[in-house]
Amino acid sequence: MTIDITEFDLANPPADFAEDPFPYYDSLLHDAPVLPQPDGSVLISRHSDLDRIYRDTKLFSSDKKAAFGPKFGVGSPLYEHHTTSLVFSDPPLHTRVRKIMTSALTPRAISRMEPGLVAAVDHLLDQMEEQDTTDLIEDFAASIPIQIIGNLLDVPMEERGPLRDWSLAILGALEPALSDDQLARGHQAVEAFSAYLTDLIARRRAMPGDIETDVLTRLIGGEGAGEMLSEIELIQNCIFILNAGHETTTNLIGNGLALLHDHPAQKALLLANPALIKPAVEEVLRFRSPNQLGNRETTAEVEIGGCRIAKGTNLHLIMAAANRDPEVFDNPEVFDISRHPNRHLAFAGGPHVCVGLTLARLEGKIAIERLLQRFPDYRILPGRVPGGRLRFRGYANLAATLR
Repeated sequence: MTIDITEFDLANPPADFAEDPFPYYDSLLHDAPVLPQPDGSVLISRHSDLDRIYRDTKLFSSDKKAAFGPKFGVGSPLYEHHTTSLVFSDPPLHTRVRKIMTSALTPRAISRMEPGLVAAVDHLLDQMEEQDTTDLIEDFAASIPIQIIGNLLDVPMEERGPLRDWSLAILGALEPALSDDQLARGHQAVEAFSAYLTDLIARRRAMPGDIETDVLTRLIGGEGAGEMLSEIELIQNCIFILNAGHETTTNLIGNGLALLHDHPAQKALLLANPALIKPAVEEVLRFRSPNQLGNRETTAEVEIGGCRIAKGTNLHLIMAAANRDPEVFDNPEVFDISRHPNRHLAFAGGPHVCVGLTLARLEGKIAIERLLQRFPDYRILPGRVPGGRLRFRGYANLAATLR
Protein backbone atom coordinates (compact mmCIF):
# COMPACT_ATOMS: atom_id res chain seq x y z
CA MET A 1 0.00 0.00 0.00
CA THR A 2 1.36 3.41 -1.03
CA ILE A 3 0.57 6.18 1.44
CA ASP A 4 0.89 9.89 0.72
CA ILE A 5 1.28 10.82 4.35
CA THR A 6 1.56 14.52 3.60
CA GLU A 7 -2.21 14.47 2.90
CA PHE A 8 -3.04 12.72 6.19
CA ASP A 9 -5.66 14.56 8.29
CA LEU A 10 -6.25 13.20 11.80
CA ALA A 11 -9.65 14.90 11.96
CA ASN A 12 -10.71 13.12 8.74
CA PRO A 13 -8.58 9.97 8.63
CA PRO A 14 -8.65 7.30 5.90
CA ALA A 15 -11.37 4.67 6.26
CA ASP A 16 -8.89 1.97 7.30
CA PHE A 17 -6.95 4.05 9.82
CA ALA A 18 -8.92 3.13 12.95
CA GLU A 19 -8.60 -0.59 12.20
CA ASP A 20 -4.91 -0.52 11.23
CA PRO A 21 -3.09 2.75 11.92
CA PHE A 22 0.39 1.23 11.96
CA PRO A 23 1.32 1.71 8.27
CA TYR A 24 0.38 5.37 8.71
CA TYR A 25 2.48 5.66 11.88
CA ASP A 26 5.46 4.17 10.04
CA SER A 27 4.99 6.61 7.17
CA LEU A 28 4.78 9.54 9.59
CA LEU A 29 8.05 8.50 11.21
CA HIS A 30 9.81 7.99 7.89
CA ASP A 31 8.43 10.86 5.81
CA ALA A 32 6.73 13.46 8.01
CA PRO A 33 7.59 13.26 11.74
CA VAL A 34 6.31 16.84 12.10
CA LEU A 35 3.15 17.21 10.02
CA PRO A 36 0.97 20.38 9.99
CA GLN A 37 -2.76 19.69 9.83
CA PRO A 38 -5.54 21.51 7.94
CA ASP A 39 -7.01 22.83 11.21
CA GLY A 40 -3.70 24.44 12.26
CA SER A 41 -2.63 21.71 14.68
CA VAL A 42 0.54 19.64 14.17
CA LEU A 43 1.21 15.90 14.41
CA ILE A 44 4.44 14.93 16.22
CA SER A 45 5.51 11.29 16.00
CA ARG A 46 9.26 10.96 16.66
CA HIS A 47 10.31 9.49 20.02
CA SER A 48 12.98 12.12 20.72
CA ASP A 49 10.56 14.97 19.99
CA LEU A 50 7.88 13.55 22.30
CA ASP A 51 10.44 12.96 25.02
CA ARG A 52 11.55 16.61 24.77
CA ILE A 53 7.96 17.89 24.82
CA TYR A 54 6.97 15.81 27.84
CA ARG A 55 9.91 17.16 29.83
CA ASP A 56 9.38 20.85 29.04
CA THR A 57 6.15 21.94 30.75
CA LYS A 58 6.87 25.65 30.32
CA LEU A 59 7.09 25.61 26.53
CA PHE A 60 4.50 22.86 26.05
CA SER A 61 1.37 23.31 28.16
CA SER A 62 -1.17 20.67 29.14
CA ASP A 63 -3.88 23.29 29.64
CA LYS A 64 -6.63 22.68 27.07
CA LYS A 65 -8.99 25.61 27.59
CA ALA A 66 -8.20 27.09 24.16
CA ALA A 67 -8.56 23.74 22.37
CA PHE A 68 -11.61 22.47 24.25
CA GLY A 69 -13.65 25.69 24.14
CA PRO A 70 -14.57 25.31 20.46
CA LYS A 71 -14.74 21.51 20.76
CA PHE A 72 -17.10 21.23 23.74
CA GLY A 73 -18.46 24.74 24.31
CA VAL A 74 -17.08 26.94 27.10
CA GLY A 75 -18.85 26.17 30.37
CA SER A 76 -20.33 22.88 29.13
CA PRO A 77 -20.07 19.72 31.27
CA LEU A 78 -17.32 18.18 29.12
CA TYR A 79 -15.41 21.47 29.04
CA GLU A 80 -15.58 21.82 32.83
CA HIS A 81 -14.42 18.25 33.32
CA HIS A 82 -11.57 18.08 30.84
CA THR A 83 -10.15 21.50 31.76
CA THR A 84 -10.20 20.77 35.50
CA SER A 85 -8.88 17.20 35.62
CA LEU A 86 -5.26 16.30 36.35
CA VAL A 87 -4.18 15.29 32.86
CA PHE A 88 -5.26 18.53 31.14
CA SER A 89 -4.05 21.01 33.74
CA ASP A 90 -0.86 22.86 34.58
CA PRO A 91 0.45 23.92 37.99
CA PRO A 92 -0.77 24.85 40.51
CA LEU A 93 -3.84 22.58 40.11
CA HIS A 94 -1.80 19.75 38.58
CA THR A 95 0.73 19.95 41.42
CA ARG A 96 -1.91 19.86 44.16
CA VAL A 97 -3.87 16.90 42.76
CA ARG A 98 -0.77 14.95 41.80
CA LYS A 99 0.68 15.29 45.31
CA ILE A 100 -2.48 13.79 46.77
CA MET A 101 -2.47 10.94 44.26
CA THR A 102 1.22 10.09 44.65
CA SER A 103 0.89 10.16 48.43
CA ALA A 104 -1.90 7.59 48.11
CA LEU A 105 -0.26 5.37 45.48
CA THR A 106 3.04 4.69 47.20
CA PRO A 107 4.82 1.36 46.53
CA ARG A 108 3.72 0.23 49.99
CA ALA A 109 0.08 1.12 49.32
CA ILE A 110 0.10 -0.66 45.96
CA SER A 111 1.73 -3.70 47.52
CA ARG A 112 -1.18 -3.84 49.99
CA MET A 113 -3.60 -3.92 47.05
CA GLU A 114 -2.04 -7.00 45.47
CA PRO A 115 -3.81 -9.73 47.47
CA GLY A 116 -7.20 -8.13 46.77
CA LEU A 117 -6.33 -7.81 43.08
CA VAL A 118 -5.34 -11.49 42.87
CA ALA A 119 -8.58 -12.48 44.61
CA ALA A 120 -10.66 -10.32 42.25
CA VAL A 121 -8.97 -11.79 39.17
CA ASP A 122 -9.35 -15.36 40.42
CA HIS A 123 -13.03 -14.75 41.16
CA LEU A 124 -13.57 -13.60 37.56
CA LEU A 125 -11.70 -16.66 36.27
CA ASP A 126 -13.92 -18.92 38.41
CA GLN A 127 -17.01 -17.37 36.81
CA MET A 128 -15.57 -17.64 33.29
CA GLU A 129 -14.67 -21.31 33.76
CA GLU A 130 -18.36 -22.19 33.97
CA GLN A 131 -19.12 -20.71 30.50
CA ASP A 132 -18.73 -22.45 27.14
CA THR A 133 -17.52 -19.18 25.64
CA THR A 134 -16.54 -15.94 27.33
CA ASP A 135 -15.84 -12.35 26.36
CA LEU A 136 -12.32 -11.49 27.49
CA ILE A 137 -13.27 -7.82 27.57
CA GLU A 138 -16.70 -7.68 29.20
CA ASP A 139 -16.20 -10.68 31.50
CA PHE A 140 -12.58 -10.04 32.41
CA ALA A 141 -10.45 -7.10 31.23
CA ALA A 142 -13.07 -4.38 31.80
CA SER A 143 -14.15 -5.76 35.17
CA ILE A 144 -10.73 -5.59 36.81
CA PRO A 145 -9.98 -1.84 36.74
CA ILE A 146 -13.55 -0.91 37.66
CA GLN A 147 -13.18 -2.97 40.84
CA ILE A 148 -9.66 -1.75 41.65
CA ILE A 149 -10.36 1.95 41.08
CA GLY A 150 -13.74 1.55 42.77
CA ASN A 151 -11.88 0.16 45.78
CA LEU A 152 -9.43 3.09 45.74
CA LEU A 153 -12.31 5.56 46.12
CA ASP A 154 -14.32 3.10 48.23
CA VAL A 155 -17.32 3.25 45.90
CA PRO A 156 -19.96 0.85 47.27
CA MET A 157 -20.00 -2.34 45.20
CA GLU A 158 -23.72 -2.05 44.41
CA GLU A 159 -23.19 1.47 42.98
CA ARG A 160 -20.49 0.61 40.42
CA GLY A 161 -22.82 -0.48 37.60
CA PRO A 162 -22.91 2.82 35.62
CA LEU A 163 -19.20 3.64 35.98
CA ARG A 164 -18.00 1.97 32.80
CA ASP A 165 -20.63 3.50 30.52
CA TRP A 166 -19.98 6.96 31.97
CA SER A 167 -16.26 6.48 31.48
CA LEU A 168 -16.59 5.33 27.86
CA ALA A 169 -18.81 8.29 26.98
CA ILE A 170 -16.53 10.88 28.60
CA LEU A 171 -13.30 9.49 27.19
CA GLY A 172 -14.95 8.96 23.81
CA ALA A 173 -15.41 12.74 23.62
CA LEU A 174 -11.61 13.08 23.36
CA GLU A 175 -11.61 11.63 19.85
CA PRO A 176 -10.21 14.04 17.22
CA ALA A 177 -13.65 14.35 15.56
CA LEU A 178 -17.04 13.92 17.23
CA SER A 179 -20.60 13.28 16.10
CA ASP A 180 -23.46 15.20 17.71
CA ASP A 181 -24.51 11.99 19.44
CA GLN A 182 -21.03 11.39 20.93
CA LEU A 183 -20.95 14.97 22.19
CA ALA A 184 -24.41 14.71 23.76
CA ARG A 185 -23.61 11.39 25.44
CA GLY A 186 -20.37 12.84 26.82
CA HIS A 187 -22.15 15.86 28.34
CA GLN A 188 -24.85 13.64 29.84
CA ALA A 189 -22.26 11.29 31.33
CA VAL A 190 -20.38 14.13 33.04
CA GLU A 191 -23.65 15.45 34.50
CA ALA A 192 -24.72 12.03 35.78
CA PHE A 193 -21.26 11.21 37.13
CA SER A 194 -21.03 14.62 38.86
CA ALA A 195 -24.43 14.19 40.49
CA TYR A 196 -23.46 10.75 41.78
CA LEU A 197 -20.12 11.96 43.14
CA THR A 198 -21.70 14.99 44.83
CA ASP A 199 -23.79 12.56 46.86
CA LEU A 200 -20.88 10.15 47.48
CA ILE A 201 -18.63 13.01 48.67
CA ALA A 202 -21.35 14.26 51.05
CA ARG A 203 -21.61 10.77 52.53
CA ARG A 204 -17.83 10.51 52.87
CA ARG A 205 -17.59 13.91 54.56
CA ALA A 206 -20.13 12.65 57.09
CA MET A 207 -18.27 9.35 57.57
CA PRO A 208 -14.60 9.68 56.49
CA GLY A 209 -12.70 6.57 55.51
CA ASP A 210 -9.16 5.46 56.36
CA ILE A 211 -6.77 7.91 54.66
CA GLU A 212 -4.26 5.07 54.25
CA THR A 213 -6.55 3.22 51.87
CA ASP A 214 -9.34 5.61 50.81
CA VAL A 215 -8.20 8.05 48.10
CA LEU A 216 -11.52 9.92 48.19
CA THR A 217 -11.04 10.76 51.87
CA ARG A 218 -7.49 11.92 51.04
CA LEU A 219 -8.79 14.13 48.23
CA ILE A 220 -11.50 15.65 50.42
CA GLY A 221 -8.95 16.55 53.09
CA GLY A 222 -6.21 17.63 50.70
CA GLU A 223 -4.04 14.97 52.34
CA GLY A 224 -0.48 15.19 51.03
CA ALA A 225 -0.96 18.53 49.23
CA GLY A 226 -1.32 20.88 52.18
CA GLU A 227 -4.43 22.59 50.82
CA MET A 228 -7.98 21.72 49.90
CA LEU A 229 -9.43 21.25 46.43
CA SER A 230 -12.52 23.23 45.47
CA GLU A 231 -15.73 21.22 45.12
CA ILE A 232 -15.51 21.37 41.31
CA GLU A 233 -11.85 20.30 41.35
CA LEU A 234 -12.70 17.47 43.73
CA ILE A 235 -15.61 16.13 41.65
CA GLN A 236 -13.85 16.40 38.28
CA ASN A 237 -10.68 14.74 39.51
CA CYS A 238 -12.65 11.87 41.03
CA ILE A 239 -14.19 11.39 37.58
CA PHE A 240 -10.69 11.53 36.09
CA ILE A 241 -9.33 8.89 38.48
CA LEU A 242 -12.17 6.49 37.70
CA ASN A 243 -11.87 7.12 33.94
CA ALA A 244 -8.08 7.13 33.62
CA GLY A 245 -7.71 3.84 35.44
CA HIS A 246 -10.45 2.17 33.47
CA GLU A 247 -10.20 2.16 29.68
CA THR A 248 -6.42 2.17 29.38
CA THR A 249 -6.01 -0.77 31.76
CA THR A 250 -8.86 -2.63 30.07
CA ASN A 251 -7.04 -2.14 26.77
CA LEU A 252 -3.71 -3.22 28.24
CA ILE A 253 -5.17 -6.54 29.41
CA GLY A 254 -7.28 -7.17 26.30
CA ASN A 255 -4.47 -6.23 23.90
CA GLY A 256 -2.04 -8.41 25.80
CA LEU A 257 -4.25 -11.50 25.63
CA ALA A 258 -4.93 -10.90 21.92
CA LEU A 259 -1.24 -10.41 21.11
CA LEU A 260 -0.16 -13.56 22.94
CA HIS A 261 -2.89 -15.51 21.15
CA ASP A 262 -1.78 -14.12 17.79
CA HIS A 263 1.93 -14.78 18.48
CA PRO A 264 1.95 -18.39 19.72
CA ALA A 265 5.75 -18.59 19.89
CA GLN A 266 5.80 -15.65 22.30
CA LYS A 267 2.98 -17.17 24.32
CA ALA A 268 4.89 -20.46 24.55
CA LEU A 269 8.01 -18.56 25.63
CA LEU A 270 6.08 -16.87 28.43
CA LEU A 271 4.51 -20.13 29.58
CA ALA A 272 7.95 -21.74 29.67
CA ASN A 273 9.50 -18.76 31.47
CA PRO A 274 6.90 -17.00 33.66
CA ALA A 275 9.57 -14.54 34.86
CA LEU A 276 9.13 -12.79 31.50
CA ILE A 277 5.70 -11.48 32.52
CA LYS A 278 7.01 -8.02 33.43
CA PRO A 279 8.88 -7.39 30.17
CA ALA A 280 5.91 -8.96 28.36
CA VAL A 281 3.59 -6.30 29.83
CA GLU A 282 6.06 -3.58 28.77
CA GLU A 283 6.10 -4.94 25.23
CA VAL A 284 2.30 -4.95 25.08
CA LEU A 285 2.37 -1.32 26.20
CA ARG A 286 4.85 -0.48 23.43
CA PHE A 287 3.51 -2.62 20.61
CA ARG A 288 -0.21 -1.87 21.10
CA SER A 289 -0.24 1.25 23.24
CA PRO A 290 -3.61 1.47 25.02
CA ASN A 291 -3.48 5.26 24.67
CA GLN A 292 -2.34 6.09 21.14
CA LEU A 293 -2.02 9.86 21.30
CA GLY A 294 -1.91 12.85 23.60
CA ASN A 295 -1.81 16.63 23.26
CA ARG A 296 0.15 19.70 24.28
CA GLU A 297 -0.14 23.39 23.37
CA THR A 298 2.85 25.60 22.61
CA THR A 299 3.27 28.65 24.86
CA ALA A 300 5.75 30.36 22.50
CA GLU A 301 7.04 29.92 18.97
CA VAL A 302 9.16 26.78 18.83
CA GLU A 303 11.13 24.73 16.32
CA ILE A 304 10.60 20.98 16.15
CA GLY A 305 12.30 18.86 13.52
CA GLY A 306 13.21 21.93 11.49
CA CYS A 307 9.60 23.16 11.44
CA ARG A 308 8.67 26.51 13.01
CA ILE A 309 5.50 26.17 15.07
CA ALA A 310 3.56 29.22 16.26
CA LYS A 311 2.59 30.01 19.84
CA GLY A 312 -0.79 28.55 20.79
CA THR A 313 -0.57 25.58 18.41
CA ASN A 314 -2.23 22.31 19.43
CA LEU A 315 0.23 19.42 19.12
CA HIS A 316 -1.00 15.85 18.64
CA LEU A 317 1.62 13.60 20.22
CA ILE A 318 1.43 10.22 18.49
CA MET A 319 2.76 7.99 21.27
CA ALA A 320 1.96 4.81 19.35
CA ALA A 321 4.15 6.00 16.47
CA ALA A 322 6.99 7.02 18.80
CA ASN A 323 6.84 3.50 20.23
CA ARG A 324 7.71 2.19 16.74
CA ASP A 325 10.58 4.60 16.14
CA PRO A 326 13.50 2.62 14.62
CA GLU A 327 15.92 5.16 16.08
CA VAL A 328 15.00 3.80 19.52
CA PHE A 329 13.70 0.25 18.99
CA ASP A 330 15.36 -2.55 17.03
CA ASN A 331 12.85 -4.28 14.72
CA PRO A 332 10.00 -2.17 16.13
CA GLU A 333 7.39 -4.04 14.07
CA VAL A 334 8.23 -7.29 15.93
CA PHE A 335 6.36 -8.28 19.11
CA ASP A 336 9.16 -9.46 21.42
CA ILE A 337 8.31 -10.10 25.08
CA SER A 338 12.00 -10.28 26.01
CA ARG A 339 12.77 -6.84 24.53
CA HIS A 340 15.36 -4.91 26.57
CA PRO A 341 15.69 -2.02 26.95
CA ASN A 342 12.14 -0.88 26.25
CA ARG A 343 11.93 2.91 26.52
CA HIS A 344 8.31 3.16 25.39
CA LEU A 345 6.18 6.24 26.00
CA ALA A 346 2.88 4.49 26.66
CA PHE A 347 2.60 6.34 29.98
CA ALA A 348 3.78 9.67 28.49
CA GLY A 349 6.71 11.19 30.39
CA GLY A 350 8.10 14.06 32.41
CA PRO A 351 6.06 15.67 35.22
CA HIS A 352 2.85 14.43 33.57
CA VAL A 353 3.89 10.78 33.42
CA CYS A 354 0.87 8.66 34.33
CA VAL A 355 0.42 8.80 38.10
CA GLY A 356 -1.12 5.30 38.13
CA LEU A 357 1.50 3.55 35.99
CA THR A 358 2.67 1.20 38.77
CA LEU A 359 -0.89 0.13 39.53
CA ALA A 360 -1.69 -0.33 35.82
CA ARG A 361 1.40 -2.50 35.37
CA LEU A 362 0.43 -4.61 38.38
CA GLU A 363 -3.12 -5.08 37.07
CA GLY A 364 -1.82 -6.10 33.64
CA LYS A 365 0.75 -8.47 35.12
CA ILE A 366 -1.62 -10.27 37.46
CA ALA A 367 -4.53 -10.46 34.98
CA ILE A 368 -2.46 -11.93 32.13
CA GLU A 369 -0.35 -14.11 34.42
CA ARG A 370 -3.31 -15.66 36.25
CA LEU A 371 -5.35 -16.30 33.09
CA LEU A 372 -2.36 -17.96 31.37
CA GLN A 373 -1.68 -20.15 34.40
CA ARG A 374 -5.30 -21.26 34.59
CA PHE A 375 -6.18 -21.46 30.90
CA PRO A 376 -2.96 -21.77 28.84
CA ASP A 377 -4.90 -23.04 25.81
CA TYR A 378 -7.41 -20.19 25.59
CA ARG A 379 -8.44 -19.42 22.02
CA ILE A 380 -9.90 -16.21 20.65
CA LEU A 381 -12.79 -16.94 18.29
CA PRO A 382 -13.34 -15.32 14.89
CA GLY A 383 -15.28 -12.07 14.90
CA ARG A 384 -13.33 -10.00 17.41
CA VAL A 385 -14.72 -6.45 17.59
CA PRO A 386 -12.23 -3.57 17.69
CA GLY A 387 -12.89 -0.56 19.89
CA GLY A 388 -13.07 1.70 16.85
CA ARG A 389 -11.34 4.66 18.50
CA LEU A 390 -8.33 6.65 17.38
CA ARG A 391 -7.05 7.85 20.77
CA PHE A 392 -7.63 4.66 22.75
CA ARG A 393 -6.77 1.32 21.15
CA GLY A 394 -8.39 -1.86 22.34
CA TYR A 395 -11.27 -4.24 21.72
CA ALA A 396 -14.97 -3.90 22.37
CA ASN A 397 -15.38 -7.68 22.30
CA LEU A 398 -13.02 -10.68 22.35
CA ALA A 399 -15.06 -13.87 22.33
CA ALA A 400 -12.99 -16.85 23.42
CA THR A 401 -12.99 -20.40 24.61
CA LEU A 402 -10.78 -21.17 27.58
CA ARG A 403 -9.97 -24.80 26.79
